[in-house]
Amino acid sequence: MFVLRDSLDPVAEDGGRVEVAFTDARLDLQEGGDGLAEGLATLETATGTRFARLHQVHGDRVVVVDDEPERGGPGGTGGPGGEVAEGDALVTTRRRTGLMVRVADCVPVVLADPETGVVGAVHAGRRGVEADVVTRAVERMRDLGARDVQAWIGPHICGRCYEVPEAMRAAVAAAVPAAYAQTSWGTPALDLGAGVEDQLAAAGVAAIRVAGCTFEDDRLHSFRRDGAASGRFAGLVWIG
Repeated sequence: MFVLRDSLDPVAEDGGRVEVAFTDARLDLQEGGDGLAEGLATLETATGTRFARLHQVHGDRVVVVDDEPERGGPGGTGGPGGEVAEGDALVTTRRRTGLMVRVADCVPVVLADPETGVVGAVHAGRRGVEADVVTRAVERMRDLGARDVQAWIGPHICGRCYEVPEAMRAAVAAAVPAAYAQTSWGTPALDLGAGVEDQLAAAGVAAIRVAGCTFEDDRLHSFRRDGAASGRFAGLVWIG
């Protein structure tokens, strides 16, 4: 179920451990899909945690999760009263409340400060990278008390495979020069992972890259490869 699962030293206040994971194609967590509720229940059973999620809109809005996600429902809560909010990043200080972002080529990023117990999760697609959503999430975590934020950049479509029009490459690279790339067949491309890593470095956050190109690896969901038939996998972070 997991392409990576990692844990960090206990948080200072109550000894809970920060847990990080990325799922694979054995689960389909696509919003509106028939398997979403089942996939969320599987994750809840495997981790003992309820997960908050978002209606992702390819922007830079960061949502603070203050409420506990509902059990066994069609998704977690990122908004008031159990609603699923719109946005592309979640942050929280709540124990035993997981954060989830779902992708099928975009970059999933999970963030944690294990000492203060502040965690975050970011969906960084082309427009989100251009808008620097990952830095907005780090800033919001610091507003909540985070000091030493660590990041994991999950599997995503690589720069060798993410072909885009030349005008799009130029526009994104003007804002994020590190994202400029070329495909393995010599056409314009974007390396969103490199762009995110550069943005994290500028924000003073060290990042671990989790290997895997979604387009090349059929263990991962990819919209570029499978079109409308593709599912969604997830980046997850929680404090157990």
